[in-house]
Amino acid sequence: MLLACRELTKTFVAAPVLSGGYFHIEEKEKAAVVGINGAGKSTLLNLITGQLQPDSGEVIFTKGKTMGYLTQHQGLEMTRSLYDEVASAKADIFAMEDELRTLEQQMKHLSGEALDAAMERYSRLSHEFEAAGGYAARSEITGVIKGLGFSEDEYDKPAGVLSGGEKTRIALGKLLLSRPDLILLDEPTNHLDIASVSWLEGYLKDYPGAVIVVSHDRYFLDRVVTKVIEVEEGIVTMYTGNYSAYAAKKQQLRAIRLQAWKNQQQEIRHQEEVIAKLRSFNREKSIKRAESREKKVDKIERLEKPHEIRDAMFFTLRPHETSGNDVLEISDLSKSYGGRPLFEHLYAEIKRGEHVALIGENGAGKSTVLKIINGLVRPDEGSVKLGVKVTVGYYDQEQQLLDDSLTLFDEVRSAYPGMTDTEIRSTLAAFLFTGDDVFKLVGDLSGGERGRLSLAKLILSPCNFLVLDEPTNHLDITSREILEDALSQYTGTVLAVSHDRYFLNRVATRILELENGVLTSTAGNYDDHLEEMAKRRDAAGQASAGPSAGAAPLSDSALERKIKKEAETVRRRRENEIKRTEERIEALETRTSEIDTLFGDELIATDLAKVTELSREKDGITAELESLYAKWEELTSAETP
Repeated sequence: MLLACRELTKTFVAAPVLSGGYFHIEEKEKAAVVGINGAGKSTLLNLITGQLQPDSGEVIFTKGKTMGYLTQHQGLEMTRSLYDEVASAKADIFAMEDELRTLEQQMKHLSGEALDAAMERYSRLSHEFEAAGGYAARSEITGVIKGLGFSEDEYDKPAGVLSGGEKTRIALGKLLLSRPDLILLDEPTNHLDIASVSWLEGYLKDYPGAVIVVSHDRYFLDRVVTKVIEVEEGIVTMYTGNYSAYAAKKQQLRAIRLQAWKNQQQEIRHQEEVIAKLRSFNREKSIKRAESREKKVDKIERLEKPHEIRDAMFFTLRPHETSGNDVLEISDLSKSYGGRPLFEHLYAEIKRGEHVALIGENGAGKSTVLKIINGLVRPDEGSVKLGVKVTVGYYDQEQQLLDDSLTLFDEVRSAYPGMTDTEIRSTLAAFLFTGDDVFKLVGDLSGGERGRLSLAKLILSPCNFLVLDEPTNHLDITSREILEDALSQYTGTVLAVSHDRYFLNRVATRILELENGVLTSTAGNYDDHLEEMAKRRDAAGQASAGPSAGAAPLSDSALERKIKKEAETVRRRRENEIKRTEERIEALETRTSEIDTLFGDELIATDLAKVTELSREKDGITAELESLYAKWEELTSAETP
C-alpha cells in the first residue's frame, strides 16, 4: 500500500469540509477524486500533500516514496525557453551526463591509481545513468512536449511570454518527467485539446507509479482510472472501477437505500394503523397488545431517507421563435494574425435543428470562427451569413461579455430590464446563486461561477441558434450532465466548440473538424466521427496504393494488420450500438417506473383519461423494450467469440 487516509476531518471558519471516511491507494494504481464543486476535493489533495493539516484523522504515506502535485505555474523559471524549462525535470540526469563527458576527457591524461579511480567512478556513474533512463531522456522530453500540444517552432519561446494554459501544460510536463511514485493532478485536462488529452490518457495508463486525479472529464476518467474516491457531504467513500462503474453503483446503492426506507415507512404505517385499531376496541387485552406493538415500533432503528444533494443547475432551453431552414452559411472564410494564416477558404452550412460540434487542436482557430459569427472579430476574407429569423445566443468561454463592476443581480437586470426582482432571483437560483450570492460582484466570481452566470443570461436570451465556446469548462460533472440533457432536448440549432468528448457524444449530431486550415464534416457524434475518419484514411491508403489488379499481394504482417483494423472498426461500431441501446433501455425503464408511481397518485388514479393515456404509453414502452432487449442480447452475443 502506497497511501492511506483515515477519518480525515477539516473545518474552515466553522464550516466542516471533510468529516470522515477512508480510502487507500496501491502502488501503480490510478484513482479519481470526484464530487460537486466545493465538496472538498482540492482540500483532500492539500491534506495528502501536507500543505494543510487535518483537524483529526491521519494521512499515511509509505516512507521513502516520492510525491508530485500539479499546481498552476508551479516553479517555472520565466526566462528559460519552453524546452529548457520542461527539460529541467531531468536536471539530475544531465548532470550525470556532464560528469561522464568530463571523466572521459580527464581519463585521457590520467594514469596509475588516479586512472583506476576515475574508471571506477565512470563505470558506477554509467550504470546509474542507464538505470535512470539517461539514454532515452531527450526523446522522452520531446515526446512529452509534443504530446502536450507544443510544436517544434515553440521550443525556444521564453516561458514568461506563454499563456496561463500553456504554463500549466509546461508544469504538467515537468511533473510527468520527474516520475514521482505518486502523482496528484487537479484538473489536468482543462488546457488540453482532444489530441493532447488522448495522449495523456495513454501516458498515465502506462505510468509506472500511482496517480490520483481530480477531473470532470468523464471520457478521460473511464479510460484511465480503476478506482473512484467520492467526496460527498464531507464523507470520503471508495469505489472500485472506472467512472461509469462508479456512477452505476452509486445509482444502485441509492435505489436500494430508498427502497429500504420506503419498506420501513410502509411497515411503520402498518403497525401504527394496527395500534390505532387495537386501541379503538377499548378493551384491556387489546390496549395491552397495542402498547406491546408500540414498544416494538419505538425500538426500530429508523432509516434516513436518501436525498438528492442540491448540487446542480436546473433549467430548460427553448427557442423563442422558429428560424428558417438555413441557419448559417460560411463562405470562403479566411483569417490571419501577424501575417500567419490561422485558416483559409473555409466553407460550411448549418441547418435548423442541427447540433454541430466544432473540434480541432488548440490554436486551430475554433474560437475565432465563433467570434466572427458573432461579429466580435472581422474576417480577412469571406463572409458569414445568418438565415431568416435566426437570433444568436453566444456563450463566451472567457466570459468577456460580463461586467466585473456589477453585482450578479445587476448584471442580469442590465441585460433584461423588463424582468421583476423575483424573476431575476428565481433565474439566478436555478444556477445555484441564492440568498446574498446575488449581490456578489461579478469580478469576484470563480471560473465556474462566471460560467454559470453566463449560462443564466444565455437561457434568458430570445435566441434559436446557440453558439457555445467550451460551455462545460469549470462545470462539475453533475452540472455538465444537466447542461447535456437540456441541449439534447433543445429543438433549436447548436454550434459548440468543446474538447469534452463525453459532451460531444451526448449532444452532437454532426462534427466539423478544423485541421490544418480545412473543415471536415462527418455525421453523428464524436465516436461516429472517429470511425468515419478511420474509414476515410483506410480508403485513401488503398487508393494511393494503386489499382488492385496486378498489385503485389499483401504480406502476412500487412494482411494481419488489415484484418485487425477491420475487426477493430466492426467492434467499435458494435460497442457504440450497444451503448445507444443500453441508454435507450435505461430511459424507457425509468419512464416505466415514473408511470407506475403516477398510477399510485390518487388524483391521477381517478382521472380515467389520464390513466388511459398512461396505460397506452406504458404498453408502447413495453413493446419497444421487448425489441430492445432482443437487440441487446443479439449485439452482446456477437461480442463473445
